[in-house]
Amino acid sequence: MGRIRAWRPVSRLLSESAAGREQPAIAEAGSLASRSALLQANTLAVEIRNAAARRGNRLIWSGVSAEIRRGEFLAVLGPNGVGKSTLVKVILGLLPLASGEVRVLGQPPGRANRDIGYLPQRRSFDPGLRVRGVDIVRLGLDGHRWGIPLPGLNRLTERGREEDARVLDAIQLVDAEEFATRPIGEVSGGEQQRLLIAQALIRNPSLLVLDEPLDSLDLPNQAASAALLNRICEERGVTVLMVAHNVNPILSYLDRVIYLARGGSVSGTPEEVITAETLTRLYGTPIEVFRTADGHLVVVGQPEPPHGDVHAHLVS
Repeated sequence: MGRIRAWRPVSRLLSESAAGREQPAIAEAGSLASRSALLQANTLAVEIRNAAARRGNRLIWSGVSAEIRRGEFLAVLGPNGVGKSTLVKVILGLLPLASGEVRVLGQPPGRANRDIGYLPQRRSFDPGLRVRGVDIVRLGLDGHRWGIPLPGLNRLTERGREEDARVLDAIQLVDAEEFATRPIGEVSGGEQQRLLIAQALIRNPSLLVLDEPLDSLDLPNQAASAALLNRICEERGVTVLMVAHNVNPILSYLDRVIYLARGGSVSGTPEEVITAETLTRLYGTPIEVFRTADGHLVVVGQPEPPHGDVHAHLVS
């Protein structure tokens, strides 16, 4: 049997570096306005105008238009294979548009990426991986360097102390302090996801983009992660744009949705978009939307996605 190690809390590990700071580094660095103030200001985080995207000779979608106000929580929905992740790549400036226009935080895609936190589709960690969660979070600051940063290497400099404070603040923001000093391979899937969200938040972004962050999590962890993201949106005024396979865990938090299907899209509030009438018009075939006894939405009649065979499922 291996030795049982006592993992020190992250606050103890980093508190000396953050000593003497009157305010948390994340709030200090960005001083983000409250969500209500951002919504009242009615400024746009993302503006999409008649956009089209291609991969090679294949048209993924066209005629996509949407506005996302700063401080909103938005989901990108649609069946598998319709280009939800493609839209994320366009917003991040990783894929040029075939036509149309996209503005992100008032700039062309890619120009404002330092103000964007990004969590790609879920990755798994080997159970034997000994890198600590706190070091995974720190990669959000200096992941451009080769290798994993060594704890304490830069701690004696002012910049190192500021970075330690940012790491601690991000970990506390997602309530991960209890397990952040354990090896990432030993913590649960939900705990890993909290640490990855902290990594995406460490630069104090104005916009948080997440590509199917709830995928592969069990229902309790889906609910907990959804509530966490909503709290970040509410308390920090961070605009949240999430690609979702199942809208139900986040439905009560959403301000707006973009629904992609059949190479087109529709956007609006969930009440406007996730209806039989709207989806029938989008798909060009009769669609029914039901609400189950526990409040979940089910779409029935969806045409098969490419290489798929699902006709009735939770809204995706």
